[in-house]
Amino acid sequence: MTFPARIALPLLLMTTPLAMAQQGRTFESAAINNGRLEVATSDGAYLIRAYSPHIMETSFVPKGEAFDPASHAVVLAPSKDSAALKDDGRQLTYETGGITVTITKSPFRIAYAYKGKPLVAEKHGYVKKDGAEAIDFELDKDEALYGAGARATGMNRRGHRFALYNRAHYGYDDHSELMNFTLPIAMSSKLYALHFDNAAIGHLDFDSKKDNTLAYETISGRKTYQVIAGDNWDDIVASYTSLTGRQPLPPRWAFGNFASRFGYHSEQEARDVIGKFKADKIPVDAIVFDLYWFGKDIKGTMGNLAWDKDNFPTPKKMVADFAAQGVKTVLITEPFVLTTSSKWQEAVDKQVLATDGKGAPAKYDFYFGNTGIVDLYKAEGRDWFWNIYKNLRNEYGVAGWWGDLGEPEVHPTWVRHGANGALGADQVHNIYGHDWARLIHEGYRKDFPNERPFILMRAGYSGSQRFGLIPWTGDVNRSWGGLTSQPEIALQMGMQGIGYMHSDLGGFANAYLDDELYTRWLQYGVFTPMFRPHAQQEVPSEAVFREQATKELARAAIRLRYSLLPYNYTAAFDNSQTGAPLMRSMLFEEPDNENARGYAASYLWGRDFVVAPITEPGARRKEVYLPKTSAAWFDFNTGRRYNGGITAVVPLALDHIPVFVRGGAFIPMVQPVQSTRDYSTRKLELHYWHDAAIASGNGKLYDDDGATPDAYAKGQYEIVRFTSALKGKELAISVASETGAHYQRTDRSVALTVHNVDAKPARVLVDGLPVKSTWDAKTHNLNIGIDMGKRDHAAVAISL
Repeated sequence: MTFPARIALPLLLMTTPLAMAQQGRTFESAAINNGRLEVATSDGAYLIRAYSPHIMETSFVPKGEAFDPASHAVVLAPSKDSAALKDDGRQLTYETGGITVTITKSPFRIAYAYKGKPLVAEKHGYVKKDGAEAIDFELDKDEALYGAGARATGMNRRGHRFALYNRAHYGYDDHSELMNFTLPIAMSSKLYALHFDNAAIGHLDFDSKKDNTLAYETISGRKTYQVIAGDNWDDIVASYTSLTGRQPLPPRWAFGNFASRFGYHSEQEARDVIGKFKADKIPVDAIVFDLYWFGKDIKGTMGNLAWDKDNFPTPKKMVADFAAQGVKTVLITEPFVLTTSSKWQEAVDKQVLATDGKGAPAKYDFYFGNTGIVDLYKAEGRDWFWNIYKNLRNEYGVAGWWGDLGEPEVHPTWVRHGANGALGADQVHNIYGHDWARLIHEGYRKDFPNERPFILMRAGYSGSQRFGLIPWTGDVNRSWGGLTSQPEIALQMGMQGIGYMHSDLGGFANAYLDDELYTRWLQYGVFTPMFRPHAQQEVPSEAVFREQATKELARAAIRLRYSLLPYNYTAAFDNSQTGAPLMRSMLFEEPDNENARGYAASYLWGRDFVVAPITEPGARRKEVYLPKTSAAWFDFNTGRRYNGGITAVVPLALDHIPVFVRGGAFIPMVQPVQSTRDYSTRKLELHYWHDAAIASGNGKLYDDDGATPDAYAKGQYEIVRFTSALKGKELAISVASETGAHYQRTDRSVALTVHNVDAKPARVLVDGLPVKSTWDAKTHNLNIGIDMGKRDHAAVAISL
């Protein structure tokens, strides 16, 4: 939630350093010292070290400067295995078995390769002019570029110069150059990434001058970057998230439906809304309170961060009553404390706020009033802010937090942070949301170690995923253009390690009522990391307030979301283990397909669904590319089979968007519940998509209690693995369960549906014994009941 801000973005690099010559950098010497290669040059030193065969870090330290070892992004320790250094007199090579660094002595040049394949090379390397600094690289003329955080400019972002300055874009449509998450990372279709490990503001130039140059530009700070390479996109994302940290599993309730709007004005209004969800049998797991929970008006009350007892007379009972219905309470918080807030003087007295140049609390105007900002870079600010969260959790039972305006939305350059004002606003601007998420994450680890926090944040930085940050795409316009931009933003952020990017379903900004748009946005939302309708209140975001036909369509979408919980939660588990995005670009399937480089019209949800959002009003058909990585794809709704490697023209229906399942895939599902409090995999519905052209398939179900942090590492989990093998006319399917050392397997029945079975099987056995099965001649579905009890394995044999 925000409103247009009126502050100018700091001007950077008015004189472009990329036009400069190399200034005669020459090689002087090289040696390995403390596990890193140190290369002295005429103007400084390169410090090069390996983190793994896939990750190499390079720092340039100009003469007269000292190396700054502190990173806000990196958590991985450097490799203990020394890279091999060779010197043939003309060149140095520093090899890891994966990435090789080649340093040509004269003329000086540093280049990177992976398994012998050239990746990228410095062009001028580090240059400085008029107080601005840059590092630039040579590009191949035909490589596509991705990254730079959340933008809407087209999947291939080459040709743009992006500001690295987190900033909200209120009411954007299908195009946005600057948004809330600006990450200093560039990713290439040549299967490498460059991460610039410096938090200060700047620019990332993706060859805007069309001279085959990639450049990182900054006002100050580390001249450090990591090169990440791999054999495929999964390798690159896995390595990048091993470097910067992986997302812990959110609480399971976070995968349900949210009741949310800007905003609920009173306790009675909130109770009535939750009552309507229950009466209409529309599942819901959380209610989100915008800023009216602490103030009656939009302006003048920000920073109160305490219940307005006039409109919320019994907040503790309200939260408890919601919890008893399986509904969690989430509160908005902002880092701004207005001078009119009830907490202003307390914040001043406790030295909580950032300061001006003279050490007084920094005060400035923005939409909501005259304000100060909490200083996260000194202990007084962090302790004060965390104690507010801690008390709301302890006293009222609040279950989740919404951090809004955390770019920060207005953050003048002259504001000072840290002890004695040692840090300028531009040094910490891009990591403010990152460190805000860290505050809550670490607070839970200390004070609530048995709970998974829910941390919804509008801004962050490289590696913010490791704090459990759940991002969203900001104040998107309630328009078809706004919907069109959403897949690109989420797909790009997933590639950059932040896998839970999602949107205000239905669109946020402007009072535009369009039931078709709302329906299509919610249907898309089923296959996104979070399902959270949210909007300005003039047009309701909640399904319970839409007209009856739209409500029915919304109910169907929400119930499907709950039915898919086993699949979705398993995809989230995979993300926590490997960094694999929940929403996956077609690049992950076909990295060598040039047509996939700029493609965002459809995407993979997890590994086994292809999803094609409908982003045009009145559309009657949709072209959907189905990857050649599977011989067959099946329409999830109709069962129709399509060959892989084709563009299918699909007729559209109002009650669903095109969704396809990979041949050979297992999709675990359940019957929908009113809230995830009642969720269980005891009665599992397992769907297998059989095809004669597919000899084997596999899948899995991950399960735990949905609440314990690090449940997998603690041995409090179950993984059920599914496999298939087709030999001639014999189809074998197995279900095998493994449990952690501290997890009790429950009684389970499995309703197995095998799709695309052309005729009634001659025989169906489970564990060698005949069982009852039904085959539907119309749908070609074979249904088999498996009563596993507490057994850890079942074998199904089908004679086709």
